[in-house]
Amino acid sequence: MSSDVPHNTYPTFPDGSLAVESLDIEAQGIAHRADGKVVFIEGALPFEQVSVSVHRKKNNWEAATVTAIHRESSQRVRPACPHFGLHAGACGGCKMQHLHPAAQVAIKQRVLEDNLWHLGKVRPETVLRPIEGPTWGYRHRARLSVRHVHKKGVVLIGFHERKSRYVADMGVCLVLPPHVSDMLAPLRELIFGMDARETCPQIELACGDSVTALVLRHLEPLSEDDLARLRAFGQQHGVQWWLQAKGPDTVRLLDEGGEQLSYALPDYGVLMPFKPTDFTQVNPSINRVLVSRALRLLDAKPDERVIDWFCGLGNFTLPIATTAREVLGVEGSEALVARSRENLARNSEGRAQPFAPTTFAARNLFEMTPEQLVADGVAEKWLVDPPREGAFALSKALADLHQQPELRGDWTPPRRIVYVSCNPATLARDAGLLVHQAGYRCVSAGAVNMFPHTAHVESMAVFELADAGRPA
Repeated sequence: MSSDVPHNTYPTFPDGSLAVESLDIEAQGIAHRADGKVVFIEGALPFEQVSVSVHRKKNNWEAATVTAIHRESSQRVRPACPHFGLHAGACGGCKMQHLHPAAQVAIKQRVLEDNLWHLGKVRPETVLRPIEGPTWGYRHRARLSVRHVHKKGVVLIGFHERKSRYVADMGVCLVLPPHVSDMLAPLRELIFGMDARETCPQIELACGDSVTALVLRHLEPLSEDDLARLRAFGQQHGVQWWLQAKGPDTVRLLDEGGEQLSYALPDYGVLMPFKPTDFTQVNPSINRVLVSRALRLLDAKPDERVIDWFCGLGNFTLPIATTAREVLGVEGSEALVARSRENLARNSEGRAQPFAPTTFAARNLFEMTPEQLVADGVAEKWLVDPPREGAFALSKALADLHQQPELRGDWTPPRRIVYVSCNPATLARDAGLLVHQAGYRCVSAGAVNMFPHTAHVESMAVFELADAGRPA
């Protein structure tokens, strides 16, 4: 957040306490000393007056922690989780539980707008209403660390402690689905009772609409007794166990059969099977709204071709294929492309309204060139949903084609781009390229609260050709 305030406007208090002005992307309060030095304060909220303990000093800034609150923000709330806070051993999974959920969303919207302006020199013409959903029990994907602590005689399972490599001693986790939170204590007992309790460093959670999968990372082969313990736990708690001996390619079901892990997009008549290590959105409620809004903003017509870049399993591709003339999904992973083709075939069976012709291709999108972009053909509209690294090469190739007409031939750029982002900094960088070098306007942007109580900012932006009347 911007903290560019003239030095002489910083309030001073005789007791040395500070006035908090704003919140940064890490959910730290921002204040200033009388001389203008910035102080980043853990646990402080905007408009509070606080005393702090400084634990790090640099020439231009200090890092501190709240020790007392003299004037409290009206947006401060009591954290619901007993493991959240600034105390020793506090869980580091959430950073904003002390801030009202509506205020969290407002902060994230501001972070998005500040990033777009300060990093990309882009201001959206319209600010989209934030997408919000359930604030508890939403996290259907998680990587939980596992550690046998000899001194305590226990196994810990959960997220890491705040600013630490140690695993937090968690009895519950309110952002996980309730049935998974209730499973934490039994899981700890399970692993503690296993022969392999020293060599199982991680459990990955993946919840579908009706299946809960746990992927156990194990560094040594599991004994028959341990496999029996896993099976008994799975039956008792309704869990589907997967085992991972080495890399992601080694993930396999403990026992074949049973219901397949999947989630539905009911608005489009789509069911998406997936494997527990495939990328899917963490928050299924938000994902359904995200897909609906993206398609509404894309507004693909029956005579239009659409390209879905970074298409993954086809989360956006298949819904787009219900309205467009033709769809191309492009993804970097061959395995995900194979899965998206399977999902297309499965969802095509028995449909009353067939999908538009849809194809998938595997390609390294971080090495996109203008020539490859032209080879992929003309599409009236694009949907772009990259990982945290963003879509720089894709945006740069589009900018190069705009600035070097001789490379284009008969190719024309998309009239509209809907960009779904999980990193406002890389979105801002790419938006700067699209607006200042590729001939687009940023017509709208808004935050998506995919991860309540965390500082993670998901967002969506829409770009249109500045002159849609002729090729850019």
